[in-house]
Amino acid sequence: MNIYLTPDGKVKLEKELKELTAKRPLMAQRIEHAKELGDLSENAEYHDAKDEQGMLESRIREIQGTLIQGQVVKKNSASGKISLGSKITVLVNGNQKSYEIVGVNEAAPLAGKISSESPLGKSFLGHKEGDEITAAVPAGKIVYKIIKVE
Repeated sequence: MNIYLTPDGKVKLEKELKELTAKRPLMAQRIEHAKELGDLSENAEYHDAKDEQGMLESRIREIQGTLIQGQVVKKNSASGKISLGSKITVLVNGNQKSYEIVGVNEAAPLAGKISSESPLGKSFLGHKEGDEITAAVPAGKIVYKIIKVE
């Protein structure tokens, strides 16, 4: 599976990785402190710290893998067509909405960041200002008029 990132998405992942990596020494101290509290088999603080360390390391590995395998895609604004990284404004049911087309790992629909692989994202790709598209979404088919592409 290809992993696509916008330049902003890559920067955010790098920032999160730096912050999580900085937490490693504190986590090690917390585990050492918990060990000093006695019997590890019944030491809830130790087990909580170890669980948290596992989640921290898992997220670090996930981000590292994404950054290694991910391909940063710059939007093709010269063509005027919607592509990964495009910011668009559409008219839907008489309301204006703004979206940014992002990679799967960056998707946050409530924040207006829709995946290029989602049904709605796929419907927008390759279109330009003035186009009307009909997208099949969970609520049914909805018509979107593209009024701006950045």
